[in-house]
Amino acid sequence: MPGLGWDAAAEQRFDVNLSILFTELPLLERPAAAAAAGFTAVELWWPWIDSPTPERSELDALRKAIEDAGVQLTGLNFYAGQLPGPDRGALSVPGEESERFRANVEVAAEFAGSLGCGALNALYGNRVDGVDPAEQDALALENLVLAARAANGIGAILLIEALNKPESPLYPLVSAPAAVGVVDKVNAATGLDNARFLMDLYHLSMNGEDLPAVIERYTAKTGHVQIADNPGRGAPGTGSLPLEDLLGRLRKAGYDGWVGLEYKPGDRPSAEAFDWLPR
Repeated sequence: MPGLGWDAAAEQRFDVNLSILFTELPLLERPAAAAAAGFTAVELWWPWIDSPTPERSELDALRKAIEDAGVQLTGLNFYAGQLPGPDRGALSVPGEESERFRANVEVAAEFAGSLGCGALNALYGNRVDGVDPAEQDALALENLVLAARAANGIGAILLIEALNKPESPLYPLVSAPAAVGVVDKVNAATGLDNARFLMDLYHLSMNGEDLPAVIERYTAKTGHVQIADNPGRGAPGTGSLPLEDLLGRLRKAGYDGWVGLEYKPGDRPSAEAFDWLPR
């Protein structure tokens, strides 16, 4: 696919998500692969899905791989359970999972801070059978306050993301207003004003939201943007989302942060999945 000739894209700062792209490579080889593909910045889901508190040697090895590649870590998820997989976060799930989230908060913040990473993403977690949603929401707010304080301690923002209902039917934040409502609650509870909306245009489009209206209404509360085309969650140009227009609208609305590429490369090596980008 030839480059899309994006005027708007030439003004954007793109980072590549190493948990969905370059996954054909071992984790420690992905930062260098992203640098070789021309990127100066990367983001990550929590890489140790079985451990909120990995061995220091594992943390040090990933830190060194990122530093040696010469790329900036712009975003990191807190522990979110089996992701990809059945889980969509841990912080609102009573019992062991929310305890694992709490154990991870300082570990993730310390790791992010050591790399100058300015954004930590806290996935809310699925609804649980037999548990009152109000109880889950109270637990979520408690844990998000902890996360916001930890992020603030390293000079970072806390991101709260809306996912999409078709792919995440048990996740309660499946609209921009729902996620922004939680952002507002966290900021009111902490007084820190460092919680922000993670605007993922793929998820919002899967929900059938009016994306220009979302951009107009919520850009001021947005701390990070992620993109993939729809349908298919592939590279821009593989679906029908007007991503060039939407990113242009974001710029006009005042968004000047990173745009995370969080799409599937398709049946090709990840290094070949960027031919839409302006050079």
